[in-house]
Amino acid sequence: MATTSVSDSRARRFPIPTWVIVVVVLLLLALVLLLANWDAVFNAGDSVLRYIFEPGSRVGTSQVVQCYGPDGGGCPVVHSILYSLIFFLIIVTGFAYTTLLERRFIAFFQQRVGPNRAGPLGLLQPLADAIKLIFKEDITPSEADRPIYLLAPILKTVPALILLAVVPFGPDLLIPWFDGVWYQVPLGLADPNVGILWLLAVTSIGTYGVVLAGWASNNKYAMLGGLRASAQMLSYELSLGLTMAIPIMIVGSMSVGDIVRSQTYIYQWYIFQNPLAAGILFIALLAELNRSPFDLPEAEQELTQGFMTEYSGMKFASFMMAEYLGMVGVSVVISSLYLGGYQDGFGLVDSLPILGPLVLLGKAILLLIFMIWIRATLPRIRYDRLMALGWKVLLPLAFVAVGWTAIALVIGDTFGSPIVYGVVAGIIFVLVIGGGYWLLRRSGQDLQPVPLEDDPIITGERRGLGWVVLQVVGGLLSAPFTIYSATLKWLDGLAAAANKPEQAEPANTETTTIVTTDSSGE
Repeated sequence: MATTSVSDSRARRFPIPTWVIVVVVLLLLALVLLLANWDAVFNAGDSVLRYIFEPGSRVGTSQVVQCYGPDGGGCPVVHSILYSLIFFLIIVTGFAYTTLLERRFIAFFQQRVGPNRAGPLGLLQPLADAIKLIFKEDITPSEADRPIYLLAPILKTVPALILLAVVPFGPDLLIPWFDGVWYQVPLGLADPNVGILWLLAVTSIGTYGVVLAGWASNNKYAMLGGLRASAQMLSYELSLGLTMAIPIMIVGSMSVGDIVRSQTYIYQWYIFQNPLAAGILFIALLAELNRSPFDLPEAEQELTQGFMTEYSGMKFASFMMAEYLGMVGVSVVISSLYLGGYQDGFGLVDSLPILGPLVLLGKAILLLIFMIWIRATLPRIRYDRLMALGWKVLLPLAFVAVGWTAIALVIGDTFGSPIVYGVVAGIIFVLVIGGGYWLLRRSGQDLQPVPLEDDPIITGERRGLGWVVLQVVGGLLSAPFTIYSATLKWLDGLAAAANKPEQAEPANTETTTIVTTDSSGE
C-alpha cells in the first residue's frame, strides 16, 4: 500500500504534459508518411537544393542586369547609396556592441559579472553609454589650437569608417525587382585593383589624428602620447607593408576581391602557406590600433590618458569609437588577406552567396575575442622594448617571411607544379621553426643580467654595430640637406656680390703747399 502511494506521488510530481504526447504522435505520423513517399520527397528536396545552390538555374542570362559598369544604368548609383547607408548602420552598431563584448569577456576572464543592468543581459549598455557621453560636459582648453583640436577626432574616426570600402563581404547577389528584372549586386562598395594600397594608406592616416590631438591640446602629457604614436606607427608600418605584400606575390593582384576569391578552400588559405606573415600582420595591426600591449600613447599610469587627456564628451567618444571601429576593420582585413575572407573553406559560399557576410562576421568576432583575450592577459610593455620589438624582431622576421614566399614561388613556377610550391614552403617552414628554436635556446643560455651602470640604455653609451649603422645612415641622409644648405649660402653670397654698389674713385687733385715766411726769413 505504501509502495502504491509513493508511485502515485511520483506520477503527480512528474506528469507528462499533453503537448509532448501530441508532438510525439505527429512526429511518428510524419516519419511514416516520409517513408511511404520517399521518392517524391527526395525529388522535391533535390529541386529545392538545386534552386538554392545553383543560382544560374533560376533565371536566364538575358534577364540579369549587372549592377556595375556602363551597362548598369542608374543601378550603380542606387547601390552605392543604399550599400553605404546599410554598411554605416551595421558598422556603427557593431562598434557599440564590440564595447559590450569586450566588457563581458574581460569580466569573464577576471571572474566578474560585467555590465548586466541596462536592458536584458546588459544588451542596452552601449545605448546607456552613448546617452551619458552625449550629455557629458564638453570642455575645451583655453590655450588649445581650436581648429586642429576639433579636427583631430574626425581625422581619427573617418579612416576607421572608410577602411572597409574595398573589402568584399560576399559574392555577387541576384536580387529580383518589381520591373521583372534580376540585378546582380556586388556585396562591396568598390573593388579597385589597388585595394591593398588603400588599406595601407587609410590605416596610416589615423595616426595623424592622434599626433594632432596631442599637439593641439597644449598639454605635455598629450604631446608625449602623440609623439609615441608617431614613432610607433613608423616602427610597425614597415612590417605591416611587407606582410601585406605576400598575398600580392601569391595572387599577382592588389585587389582584395582577387585575394579572397583565390582562397576558396581551407587548404588554400594563406595562413597555412605563411603563418609567420599572418602572425606579424596581426601584431603590427594591433600596434597600429594602439591596443594592449601596445597602448603606450594612452598609458594612464604614465601620461594620464595620453593624447586624449584634454578631450571630453563626444570628442572623447569619437576617439573611443575610432578604436573599436579599427578593431572591427582590422579583424575583417586579416580575415580577408589570410583566412579566406567570406569563403567558408568548403566552397559553400560560392553556391549560396548570402552566407558570405555571415562567415566573414564569424571570423571577425573570433579575432575580436582574441584581441580582448590579449588585453586581459598581457601587461603593457616598456616603451624601449616596444620599439626594439618593431625594429629588431618583427622587421627581420617580415623579411624572412617575404623571402620564404618568394623562394617557394620561384621554385614552384620553375617546375610548374603547385605541389612543388607546397613542398618547398613546408621545408622552409620547418627550417624557420628549427632556426627560431635554436636561436631562442642560444639567446636564453647566453643571456646574462647587465648591471645598471653598464646598460647602454641607461648610460647612453655609443657602441655596437647598430649605432655605427645608424650613424652611417644618418650621415647619408644628411648629405643632401648639407649640400642644399651650402648651395643656398653660396648663391646668397653671389647675389650679394652682384648687387654690391661700386665705390667712387677719389679725384686726382694736386696738393698745394703754402709756405709762409716771417720777417726774419724763416
